[in-house]
Amino acid sequence: MFHKMLMLVVALVMATLVVGCNTFKGVGKDVQSGGKAITNTAENVSDKM
Repeated sequence: MFHKMLMLVVALVMATLVVGCNTFKGVGKDVQSGGKAITNTAENVSDKM
């Protein structure tokens, strides 16, 4: 019984880590896209000056 519970806990932890990694990867891409947009806007304003 203990072995089955341990395997269940390990499986749940692994699933949580995988989902968490994908979430952080998505957040990183969003932040990167926002940074690119800010850089492009700053370059456009600089070119017009």
